[in-house]
Amino acid sequence: MKVLHIAEPFATGVLSFLMDITKRQADDHEVYIAYGIRPLTPSNVETLFDKRIHLIKVDSFKGALGTVVNPKAYLDVYRLYNQIKPDIVHLHSSASGFVGRWAIPCNKTRVFYTPHGFSFLMQDSSALKRKIFWSLEYLSAKRRSRIIACSKGECKEALKLSKNSTYVNNGINLEELKPLLAETTATFHKPITVCTSGRILYQKNPTLFNHIAQLLPDIRFVWIGEGELKSELTAPNIEITGWITREKALEAVCSADFFILPSLWEGLPISLLEAMFLKRICLVSDVIGNRDVIRTGKNGFICNKAEDYASVITHIIKGEIDGISIAGQASKDVETNYNAATMADKYEEIYRQPIK
Repeated sequence: MKVLHIAEPFATGVLSFLMDITKRQADDHEVYIAYGIRPLTPSNVETLFDKRIHLIKVDSFKGALGTVVNPKAYLDVYRLYNQIKPDIVHLHSSASGFVGRWAIPCNKTRVFYTPHGFSFLMQDSSALKRKIFWSLEYLSAKRRSRIIACSKGECKEALKLSKNSTYVNNGINLEELKPLLAETTATFHKPITVCTSGRILYQKNPTLFNHIAQLLPDIRFVWIGEGELKSELTAPNIEITGWITREKALEAVCSADFFILPSLWEGLPISLLEAMFLKRICLVSDVIGNRDVIRTGKNGFICNKAEDYASVITHIIKGEIDGISIAGQASKDVETNYNAATMADKYEEIYRQPIK
């Protein structure tokens, strides 16, 4: 089959997802990716993919809103569809999902859409904006297509839009991470370190991260990344790495003892799955994606406020909670349920199912 992926945001989690799934799809299919450039898109992005993948840069993809309101984006997608004549079209993220479902004749092709985090769940938008986003998703879901959410929680939201929805849990490339896992130790580092990763923006809740650091002044905190809300990280025990290579970022995660993700909303974060597989002790906020993966006291901890994070970390350091065993279970859970090979197989199965 010819499979065309359309991804306006070719960065962070969507980029990692496509790198993993297309490498496997290329064994059996002719695979294309139409993509847009974001500020976080690596300059060498085309070198990151299997050479069998056909990569097509779409200049009319100019950020989420800039793409949705740009008539040329719809025309470019329609032209690509006619040139490639794909058997499968898979749309990634809200902007691609909207443009793709209206530009492509969905009655002639099997079209699938993965939100990677619905836009109407963004808490930094007003209630009116979120209602508009929901309405756009609802109208687009009327087009003949199928939503494939990336977590069980995201699927619950998708089913409110369309009964023709299912989910496949995000997965990660375990083979890439196994050499790092082999080097990890079961003892705490000196100094004990807590990390997170991602862009420093409202979604990732840097204010809460800063508060947790203030409550634990003797512990080293590291934010792996950069972003516009860097000024929120004022605690003296916080270090900010800035943007570093993926290899360096994974090394930084391995050099930490705890990984925290206090996000205000998520899809199913790749960074969390990687930290779990690398046996970091994970503490997360109670949002879709995070709570689909983490079971408190079993493979990590779900927390609600800064004091909760600080309390769990303190109890683990004192040996009152066996954090090492919990981190080991997290790694086993990812290997069983969230690996890229299983993910690709499940997508293949769904691709071949008829769309009602």
